Amino acid sequence: MKTIERPVDARPALHPVAPFQSLTRHSRLIFELCKRDISGRYRGSMGGVFWSFVIPLLMLAIYSFVFGYIFRSRWQVADQPATHFTIVLFVGLIISNFFSECANRAPTLVTSNPNYVKKVIFPLETLTWVAVGSALFHAAISTIALLVAMWLTSTPLAWTAAGFPLLMLLFLPMVAGITWLLSAVGVYFRDAQQIVGVVTMALVFLSPIFYSREALPEQYRWMLSINPLTFVVESARGMILWAQVPTLQSILSYASVSLSVAWLGWLAFQTTRKGFADVL
Repeated sequence: MKTIERPVDARPALHPVAPFQSLTRHSRLIFELCKRDISGRYRGSMGGVFWSFVIPLLMLAIYSFVFGYIFRSRWQVADQPATHFTIVLFVGLIISNFFSECANRAPTLVTSNPNYVKKVIFPLETLTWVAVGSALFHAAISTIALLVAMWLTSTPLAWTAAGFPLLMLLFLPMVAGITWLLSAVGVYFRDAQQIVGVVTMALVFLSPIFYSREALPEQYRWMLSINPLTFVVESARGMILWAQVPTLQSILSYASVSLSVAWLGWLAFQTTRKGFADVL
């Protein structure tokens, strides 16, 4: 049987809208691959996909015991009502886990699927949307676990929490762009996976997840401002717990940066994909 080699696009679409055109054009394929990716993680286990709900609850229980009862941590910030530290922490972890899952998978997205590169006609750029979709599914399950925990701890849910999905929608281009960039780098530089793991961990601890912005000395707060997680973590926390909505200026600023990162990541992926087959 003759092998169909993957043709290389002579003029790949590089305009700013192209990343999202790929999402809509191949939506059915991305949806099916997301389902296969999610089910494949739990294939053979007795609990199946149910584990995606149980694990966040177990982690939430561990955080509650360690931070709430051993360290007796409290979240105290001016103009914010007292809230159970575990709930505050878990809101931030939903964001960071979503980002970390995509970033840590990115360097091996292409290298772990060589058949898609060499033997069949396949839109390689959709692998990023599959990784993002799979991580988004786990973030949604973690959000349900958060709501259960808030109900059990009698933590009120702010009315502005309805805007949380829109906040995640604002975050998606940023994550997709970084994933495209890292997946392209991972093809040519195999040590990228180890480096990305360390950088991702650093971004998590250098974002206001385990502490508030006010807890840092003022001369170090600039590190939080350049962290892509900071705006989303602080905004999600404010919207879900304290009925605080980010300003329109901050939303527009972050949206422009997020869309720019998506396009630059897409640009890097499309301009380097011609050599993927030769390297693999």
